[in-house]
Amino acid sequence: MGLITLLTDFGTSDSYVAEVKGLLLAAAPDATLVDVTHSVQPGDVRAAAYLLGRVWHRFPPGTIHLTVVDPGVGTDRAALALAAHGHYFVGPDNGLFTFVLRDAEVQIVSLPTPDGASATFHGRDLFGPAAAALASGVPLAKLGDPFARMPVRLAYAEPHYEGKSVVGQVVYVDRFGTLVTNLTPDLVPAYASIEVEGLEVGPLRRTFGDVPTGGLVAYVGSGGQVEIAVRDGSASRRLGMGVGGRVRARLG
Repeated sequence: MGLITLLTDFGTSDSYVAEVKGLLLAAAPDATLVDVTHSVQPGDVRAAAYLLGRVWHRFPPGTIHLTVVDPGVGTDRAALALAAHGHYFVGPDNGLFTFVLRDAEVQIVSLPTPDGASATFHGRDLFGPAAAALASGVPLAKLGDPFARMPVRLAYAEPHYEGKSVVGQVVYVDRFGTLVTNLTPDLVPAYASIEVEGLEVGPLRRTFGDVPTGGLVAYVGSGGQVEIAVRDGSASRRLGMGVGGRVRARLG
């Protein structure tokens, strides 16, 4: 029995998710389907890459991760199926697998587009059948030809030191308006003071309740990265900040 996760920007107002699930269950009726989310903002490959990178390793080895955020659907961008870290991943070659590919031995095939596939719905007609085939036990190598080049990887600025500060950036904003940064606890000691766009947030706290309602709070989130929130509010709205915003940890 195959386990397939689904991560898309399809939303739930239309029939798209149901059509993909119908295809998967018709082709692999014993598969278990798990929705990661279908609420990625349309075409937001960076957000999808972050979410995939955060969630895939929570599933057991052999899981198939079907990830479709594909603003280039129908163009000459490659369609991929790959094996890494004991898991399988299926989706477009547009940077979605950036974090999966880190420090991984990877086997990658290029998926052919089936005859009659819709040029605007590869999630159903190309990626779905590939995921179903893997769930049914078809070897990865049988799905396509070896991919002869490096997959697309998204560019990210790494945290860096500026004098007695380490500077990072916001890499994701969740539905609560929390700013998830690329700073990690090894870069931000307990005595450091967090600053955002010149506004003092203070040292790392343990949880939201460590500040009063409406207060800014910095803490190490459940994904292991420094996050900035407003208790009972939205840090993104309060600070007018989104992905790419600079966050500074002053070390002295």
